[in-house]
Amino acid sequence: MAVNLVIPPQSEIHAVKGVKIGIASAGIRKAGNKDITIFQFAPNTAIAGVFTTNRFKAAPVQLCEAHLASDKDPQALVINTGNANAGTGEPGLVDARKTCETVAELLQLRPSQVLPFSTGVILEPLPMEKLLGALPAAVADLQDNNWFNAAYSIMTTDTQPKIHSTQLQLEDQTITITGISKGAGMIRPNMATMLGFLATDVGIAPDLLQEMTRAIANKSFNRITIDGDTSTNDSFVIAATGQSGIHIDSVANPHYAQVFQALKEAAIDLAQKIVRDGEGATKFITITVEKAATSEEARKIAYAIAHSPLVKTAFYASDPNLGRILAAIGYAGVTDLDVSQLRLWLGDVLVAIDGGRNPDYLEADGKRVMEQSEILVRVDLARGEHSETVYTCDFSHDYVSINADYRS
Repeated sequence: MAVNLVIPPQSEIHAVKGVKIGIASAGIRKAGNKDITIFQFAPNTAIAGVFTTNRFKAAPVQLCEAHLASDKDPQALVINTGNANAGTGEPGLVDARKTCETVAELLQLRPSQVLPFSTGVILEPLPMEKLLGALPAAVADLQDNNWFNAAYSIMTTDTQPKIHSTQLQLEDQTITITGISKGAGMIRPNMATMLGFLATDVGIAPDLLQEMTRAIANKSFNRITIDGDTSTNDSFVIAATGQSGIHIDSVANPHYAQVFQALKEAAIDLAQKIVRDGEGATKFITITVEKAATSEEARKIAYAIAHSPLVKTAFYASDPNLGRILAAIGYAGVTDLDVSQLRLWLGDVLVAIDGGRNPDYLEADGKRVMEQSEILVRVDLARGEHSETVYTCDFSHDYVSINADYRS
């Protein structure tokens, strides 16, 4: 059950000029599933991406990175669910290339203009006959506003689609930002079993877009964790079609800050929706570590708390066993941390001060916060001016059941 995940009505999902999306059913894992998605972009669209750091990078990730490096005019994405095409060696690369070649032929493009993405079970070969057979139907389905259906078609263990759409006024133009994401398990930064696709009709210089995409990922998709597992297929892509007539070629452009902020807010929303739909999740938890000496130590401590199974199971049970949080802070790897200066809040409740339990803390107050569906954990290190925020969820019985039964 997703935690306070709001699905906007289709009437609030805006088409992005220069983007067409087509959906089809290949039945890769289950017969009848809508599991193939194709994006087609207008010529001269800038596309930037960030990808998993897992050494077992899936074949489509390897090929996607190669195509982005070699071809400056990418014009299509092809996405399949149900099979990750990861841990498949050279045959997996052959299959990914064949997929790109087939889409390129259908759209009259070069194969290097097609970027492939896959998500699903690892260590199994793609059923290429099914996949290739569905591509013509996806191309035939290409239409201007198919975002809502695409949000469903890229789901795997997700229980809800993740979609975001907004419009801004720049000069006398209405510009649009719309995006989708998927992911519910094997989620850990850098990145996660997640796919994220954002598009805007603003024109953004390619090198600048890559810088923006990396910075946005570091405040959104690289700040979520469900189970601490880094997947083989993680990909986050931003496409800027330029079809609005507004173009940004440097940070000095008067529209840069507003567009960057809107893209970042869209990515944060899509990333948070992944956590809200975490496998078996019943609580959405925000962990903020502030007044750290460096951003790195703030992240270390935030992730130590977020990844602790003992902390996450306590949240599921609404059990204010908050010494588990202190233990996670202590083993996070900040070797010179002076815990006597530390303060810890659970929501509005000051739990620990001066390295120990707050004398005024009442367990009933902690339990009141723990029973809420949205919880803030705030740690003050009293060491500097840096802060970082990470989003996570609890661990429930359903997390084990979902992952135990995933391939059945």
